[in-house]
Amino acid sequence: MSERFDLLVIGGGSGGLAHAQRAAEYGARAAAVESGPLGGTCVNVGCVPKKVMWYTAEHAHFHAHAADYGFDMEVRGHDWGELKRRRDAYVKRLNDIYEANLDRRGVEYIEGYARFKDANSVVVGDREYKADRIVIATGGHPSIPNIPGAELGITSDDFFELEERPARVLVAGSGYIAVELAGIFNALGTETHLVIRKDSVIRSFDATLGQELMVMMRASGISLTTGFVPASAEKTDDGIVVTSEDGRRSIPVDTVLWAIGRGPNTAGLNLEAAGVETDPDGFIPTDLYQQTNVESVFALGDVTGRDALTPVAIAAGRRLADRLYGGMEGRHLDYTLIPTVIFSHPTIGTVGISEDEAREQYGDAVKVYTSTFNAMFYALGEKKQRTVMKLVTAGDDEKVVGCHVIGEGADEMMQGFAVAIRMGATKKDFDDTVAIHPTSSEELVTMR
Repeated sequence: MSERFDLLVIGGGSGGLAHAQRAAEYGARAAAVESGPLGGTCVNVGCVPKKVMWYTAEHAHFHAHAADYGFDMEVRGHDWGELKRRRDAYVKRLNDIYEANLDRRGVEYIEGYARFKDANSVVVGDREYKADRIVIATGGHPSIPNIPGAELGITSDDFFELEERPARVLVAGSGYIAVELAGIFNALGTETHLVIRKDSVIRSFDATLGQELMVMMRASGISLTTGFVPASAEKTDDGIVVTSEDGRRSIPVDTVLWAIGRGPNTAGLNLEAAGVETDPDGFIPTDLYQQTNVESVFALGDVTGRDALTPVAIAAGRRLADRLYGGMEGRHLDYTLIPTVIFSHPTIGTVGISEDEAREQYGDAVKVYTSTFNAMFYALGEKKQRTVMKLVTAGDDEKVVGCHVIGEGADEMMQGFAVAIRMGATKKDFDDTVAIHPTSSEELVTMR
């Protein structure tokens, strides 16, 4: 005997739960299947615990500059184990809150692994569940290189299981996870080495951001090696050594962290039984409305290979529920002009297209404004860290099509500017906005 729902969501991460709960608010009988802790990557091994670690690193940063403001401080050490205990307890509270939210909204929580039986039914354990619509929101997982000795390294998931801070670490990767975790390790006193395959970090963003971040990372004490493609890893008497394809060998380290990308959690879903197609990398393609190639099956979040960001998955899930159950015909997520922040040291905030993309799209109609300065935070000390801002405009009216910031406070200032840019703000609109002084963000409305 099977149980039937209007909606069944596979995956208890941010996107899947947002969709199920919004659908339930519209009256749909919904269920969510999850095999692990509720909240998915973001809550358990992603944004939330990562931001806790970033705050920890920021405290170290503030301590380093406390003397500039007259404080006579002595930092006697840092208890990584106590931090982990507090962080894990916070995450556990969030897991419980997620479960309580499902109960409050009448969404049935089914624990276990779901496998498709057909396009309208799944099996979890020894029970079958049917639904008019099934949404796949199973997220992704960290990739591990296919090289000898790869098992000697850890991933970003394993980072949150570390009971002690390693004295020496090598991070392999150039994306946001790599630069974020390298920055955290370095700030807390770990000898940190970052190796990247190409010539820059965060290459999917505006080139200025990657170039500036590399300069600042090196200035902070991180050893950064370019053109290093890992070919093998081996354990020696002195530590783990990674060898590149060109024969270069890293120094021995205590921990190697692979941050080379993420793959989709589609293995084991038995998608073939439902007829759901995947791309060569296992991601599930969808149309503008999160529809797969099967009429009754949808997908959203990281498993689709689009903008692997928690707010994107949540927005896609809620809009899908609005359309399917809330009567909002045509409602869908616009995947353009999505703002994002990289919690590096310093932070990066960005929205819109890069300068290179703008020139490809608009040619000579592009005009770029930049500002480079030292934030006031560093005014009283000898050691500075600059802020760099860039506005990319296009057309005779100088519509702002890209806004890119690296520096103190970039994470908090970008949300408001993202609203303005999404509404079609021009450079004149920025110029006509009264500056808030003294702040770093005022530079964005005073550029000439």
